[in-house]
Amino acid sequence: MLTSLQNPLVKQMRKLHAAKERDLQQMFLLEGTHLLEEACGVDYPLEVVCFTPEWQARYPKLWEQVTQRSPRCELVNEAVLKAVATTVQPDGVVAVAKRREPVVPSIPWSGLTLALETLQDPGNLGTLIRTAAATGTQGIWLSADSVDPASPKVLRASAGQWFRLPVAVSADLKSDVIRAQQQGVQVISTTADAPLTYWEIDYQQPTLVLLGNEGAGLSSDLLSTADYQVRIPLQSGVESLNVAIAAALILYEALRQTSHSSPVA
Repeated sequence: MLTSLQNPLVKQMRKLHAAKERDLQQMFLLEGTHLLEEACGVDYPLEVVCFTPEWQARYPKLWEQVTQRSPRCELVNEAVLKAVATTVQPDGVVAVAKRREPVVPSIPWSGLTLALETLQDPGNLGTLIRTAAATGTQGIWLSADSVDPASPKVLRASAGQWFRLPVAVSADLKSDVIRAQQQGVQVISTTADAPLTYWEIDYQQPTLVLLGNEGAGLSSDLLSTADYQVRIPLQSGVESLNVAIAAALILYEALRQTSHSSPVA
């Protein structure tokens, strides 16, 4: 059993709390039973799994699964588990996995993809991933200056859907948007004074929806690339919606249209 906070593995895992170190090591932390179950559900390979005796006794079947998927499984005490976890009250297990380069569907794709510019809040990104997965969205493009998609907070907020939805970081989001547009993908952006409401768009064709920073919204540079700008109606005095809520409205409208094959009026 690992009991020392000076153990090299403990030090390595603690470094993974920082985005810079996750990039350097090309590894990320997977915290908690639910995320571990989701990872096993899609056969995501694990590098290290640390767990307490109590967790092992509580989840014997999951423990068997992770021992088959990880080359290194370590029994640890509570002090070590708390040291490697980012949560205040970890539930008994923390794993390390390699980062994979996700593959967003080839252009032009069928259905809908999101492009997110300078998104900063990990909770918002995790919620967007969860909603996108629920609505059958093809994937997400994320600008390079956004929050780290492998942040532990993003994984937790995604409720495990992180493993099922491709989230690719774009080095040049505008160029990728234009490339998609040139190959037949319609590009939709949201803005408060747009002439169309979001439900007046035909989403039954390859579509890329642009969403911007929580405070500043989309940059004018990216906004100008859109084929259509749409608005989400708001009552007087309400300035804007949370970006994840705005995305959910659009994604479910797209799902409604494609599920019922109903023409846009």
